[in-house]
This record gives sequence, structure tokens and C-alpha cells, in this order.
Amino acid sequence: MPVQIRIPAPLRPLAGGQDSVAVEGGTVREALEALESAFGGLKPRLRDDSGQLRRFVNVYLASEDIRHLEGLDTTVRDGDVLSIVPAVAGGLRGAHDAELH
Repeated sequence: MPVQIRIPAPLRPLAGGQDSVAVEGGTVREALEALESAFGGLKPRLRDDSGQLRRFVNVYLASEDIRHLEGLDTTVRDGDVLSIVPAVAGGLRGAHDAELH
């Protein structure tokens, strides 16, 4: 059973319209590389030229931000779920205000 990567709505057109993609990999890095290999347009949106996650891209393993684990070297196992979550400008207040208007 592979690792599932949840794709946020803004990136779905680059992932064939899919909201989730199954990939193989033993680490977050390997899983992202498999995703990027399958959908080449995602790589420049997710990682910079040095291979690091862009500052505005967060990746969660279940509910844990990988930056608080081992980053891209965080181990993943079959059945794990990774979520790509773009940072939202304005923080919580901005998000709350946007919901109200």
C-alpha cells in the first residue's frame, strides 16, 4: 500500500485534477520526488532550486508539520497520508475575515 499525498485545490490542475495521488517512497523527499516525476509541473511550485520546500509550502504527515519532525527526511510508511498545504497570507485573522465577507 503506497503513501497518499493530498493535493490542494490550487495545484490540482498540475496533478491531472486529482485531489489525492498514491506514490511510493520511504521518506517525504522520495514521495515528493515520485509525485514530481509523475506531474512535472509541480516541482517548481513545491521546491526551490536547492531542493528544499518553498517557504510558503507546508507538508504534513497526518497532523504533524514535517518541519517539526525530520523535514524532507521524515520516514513514511505504507498507508501514511501526506498533505500539501500552501501558507495563507494574512494569518488566522485574515482567514477569519475572509470567511465573514
